[in-house]
Amino acid sequence: MARWDPGAEQRLRKAALELYAAHGYDAVTVNQIAEHAGLTRRSYFRYFPDKREVLFAGSERLPAAVLDAIRAVDPAIRPWPAVLQAAVAVGELLAELAENSDVRRAVIAASPELQERERTKLASVTAALRDGLEERGLSAEDAVLVAQVGSAVFQNAFSRWIDRGGQEPFRSCLDAVVASLGRELDH
Repeated sequence: MARWDPGAEQRLRKAALELYAAHGYDAVTVNQIAEHAGLTRRSYFRYFPDKREVLFAGSERLPAAVLDAIRAVDPAIRPWPAVLQAAVAVGELLAELAENSDVRRAVIAASPELQERERTKLASVTAALRDGLEERGLSAEDAVLVAQVGSAVFQNAFSRWIDRGGQEPFRSCLDAVVASLGRELDH
């Protein structure tokens, strides 16, 4: 086996997702993932610190992307429309990069440990959104509220995008979630 295999990281991600989907997260070991990818355990740990992070690789860049997206919105735009513009930018980027999102979501839903990791990731996204809103001049109290609602809307839109097999544009999914929320708030 090559010491530095150029496709190793992607093969490990694919192997982990296949094994987790087939056997469940708890039943799969790092050794099994590495073997399934045609690599060694040592190679696995060059890319991922533990067996759950293979599902979350790259997510550490998401809060910065959210903050950059909110900063890129014209400062004259009010907070809620700014959040929605930022959500579209980040959602469209994720939609381009997301592979097997439906399988990944199912694997996470079946594991309390992975659900907790997903919540941690989402909390960091909400915090980045809050920070961006405060930079735009929103009070800390209001920034928290708008960021939490924005985060929930984004999560629901991305889930809707997954439910539709990635065939519907992310913007359409976001618009549908916002419209649904608006109808419910009017009642």
